Amino acid sequence: MSEVTLSKAVRSNLLNLQSTAAAMGKTQERLATGKKVNSALDNPTNFFTASSLNSRPSDLGQLLDSVSNAVQTIAAADKGLSAITKLVESAQSTARQAQQSAATVVTTPAADAIAHADVTGTGYTAASVTASTFTINGTTITTTAAEAATGVRDSINLVQGTTGVSATVSGGELVLHAVTTASGNPNGNITIAGTVTGTGLTAAANAGTAPVVEVTAANPKRAELVTQYNDLLDQIDQLAKDSGFNGVNLLDGDSLEVQFNEDGTSKLNVTGVSYDAAGIGLTQLATTAFDTNVSIKTTLDDLKGAQDTLRTQASKFGSNLSVVETRQDFTKNMINVLETGAANLTLADTNEEAANMLALQTRQQLSSTALSLASQADQNVLRLF
Repeated sequence: MSEVTLSKAVRSNLLNLQSTAAAMGKTQERLATGKKVNSALDNPTNFFTASSLNSRPSDLGQLLDSVSNAVQTIAAADKGLSAITKLVESAQSTARQAQQSAATVVTTPAADAIAHADVTGTGYTAASVTASTFTINGTTITTTAAEAATGVRDSINLVQGTTGVSATVSGGELVLHAVTTASGNPNGNITIAGTVTGTGLTAAANAGTAPVVEVTAANPKRAELVTQYNDLLDQIDQLAKDSGFNGVNLLDGDSLEVQFNEDGTSKLNVTGVSYDAAGIGLTQLATTAFDTNVSIKTTLDDLKGAQDTLRTQASKFGSNLSVVETRQDFTKNMINVLETGAANLTLADTNEEAANMLALQTRQQLSSTALSLASQADQNVLRLF
């Protein structure tokens, strides 16, 4: 204050006290905040450089969340591929099981009679025939009782193109046979469909005589295995639809873009696929698809192709996952580097600042003592009065 006159010694000590107090204030702030640069006034260059370095870790930190989601999305697709591969292997096992079973089975038809509405077999014997007229598949055959089995045989043979049946007489008994022609009875079995009517028409089967010839048919076990195979394809379809993460399914046609830096110039595009059963080249089979070993071999070839497709795609997803995880680790390390660099520019050495505080406190005490001594020199003037 201009109205107060201070001696040179007092003013010098006062300035030292003020300087010490200001230094103590800065030191206390550094100890409290842990930073030696708290504002642009402390060190403009370090302050603005550190601010720039700290802003990028913040941006990269936000990208890490999306990168983490990308890792899980690709991992989910990879797990889906592994599970689908196991289902394909199960389908291969099913097809091989069909291949190892017999293609056909031999069965003996149940006892039946020519007079039955539907007769299917390869050899039925009539014990006696005394009918004068009877009808097969709408064709009326007339014979006399004296003709007996021989007459019925000749009459049936006249219409074999219609009935798909021929007849012979053996030991006085009428025997029916299959007729395989382009227009009749292609399966080689005796079939008399519709109504068989007549007078005195009897058959040995009615009396308990079993058919004399066995029937060869497709193995029903193979049809059951076709059903199992088709069920596995249904499971593949369902599994492919359940292999998504956070709304993105790389096995159901979705694609994924992963950004690695804040301006989007560094990124990875992961192309999705549609890997339901049809997408890997597998289709539902008809019930008779396993009836022949040739068709089973075709199915096994399709399954091998599907397996190769899955392995190739698994390799691609594995490579993509490796890239994303590598960039994730790199981003974490980069954030640490940037934050460390910013800290080196702004953080204070607390040990050094604590030592500075002790020195300033000692200086403050000495300055106070010196100011007191300077003031006492001025007070000595009062002793003259």
